[in-house]
Amino acid sequence: MAPTLADPFNDSSALIDFVINQGNGVKGLSELGLKALPKQYVQPLEERMCMTNIVPQGSIPIIDMSNWEDPNLAKSICDAASEWGFFQIVNHDVPVKVLENVKDATYNFFRLPAEVKNKYSKEHSSSNNVRFGTSFTPQAEKALEWKDYLSLFYVSEEEASALWPSVCREQVLDYMKKSKVVIKQLLQVLMKGLNVNEIDEAKESLLMGSMRTNLNYYPKCPNPELTVGVGRHSDVSTLTILLQDEIGGHFVRGNKGDDWIHVPPIKGSLVINVGDALQIMSNGRYRSVEHRVVANGSKNRISVPIFVNPRPVDMIGPLPELVANGEKPIYKQVLYSDYVKHFFRKAHDGKKTVEFAEL
Repeated sequence: MAPTLADPFNDSSALIDFVINQGNGVKGLSELGLKALPKQYVQPLEERMCMTNIVPQGSIPIIDMSNWEDPNLAKSICDAASEWGFFQIVNHDVPVKVLENVKDATYNFFRLPAEVKNKYSKEHSSSNNVRFGTSFTPQAEKALEWKDYLSLFYVSEEEASALWPSVCREQVLDYMKKSKVVIKQLLQVLMKGLNVNEIDEAKESLLMGSMRTNLNYYPKCPNPELTVGVGRHSDVSTLTILLQDEIGGHFVRGNKGDDWIHVPPIKGSLVINVGDALQIMSNGRYRSVEHRVVANGSKNRISVPIFVNPRPVDMIGPLPELVANGEKPIYKQVLYSDYVKHFFRKAHDGKKTVEFAEL
């Protein structure tokens, strides 16, 4: 039951009931045609995007993957990971059709009625590995984020067939499978850049032993300047592979500290970023960088990140090869599941999560 527009969600419990308990999400709010942003989404001034801090014509590196044998390609990937923490790849091995299919499947999932999506919510989902939700960690946030998502943690094809929504299952599995080739290529190059020349089974499992894909939906928003799609944060992954649509709105913190760089949508490209796990394992040589998403007042936006992670049971810390070469470790060994729990326990807060692992 939608509340009347005369008094739209002055009462927080009515908002929580409509958005979370009934499964309407912010998509449901957006479709009510609200003239003003509900106060629960109004971010403090310091968390809003200040347009004067955006670097005009700034760009993260764009790397052409078509000539895999070119030694300059490896150098540009390692340089981008250490200087920027972010880069876009074009002419990679994931077919454009696979990318288009997973974007269509994302729209198809979010078009489902609220009661169908709600079957996958924290309260109703038959597994923690399949989760429909909204914002980031609503119970820990002072102000909510303008985003709905479906999070799919990959265990096996069998589990995906049994538990993932049929409207997007095949397309997400195909996207993950085809992306794996590129992920392995990138990790091989990044490890060589650290003089780790052999990725055996144990090392591969540490770098990419678990994977999660999120389908993100950012509906158009009244007063987008007052809120955020996603607040400032860095990822807890080894690497994140992001597919974004043509709308734009993804920003990365620049090298000067308070400046932000827009990541322009390029058809067929994938945005790659270093996550905290790789920053820790590389002993700080590769940078996990803050990023954020702004809300949009006129268009709906989607994105589909694949988070490539260690397994929850893995201990992560500077790779033994680096320490054996006499490098002083700047991070301790931490259990990866503890690190991830620490991240999800609080609201987005920039780069603070990595302090959990600092010596």
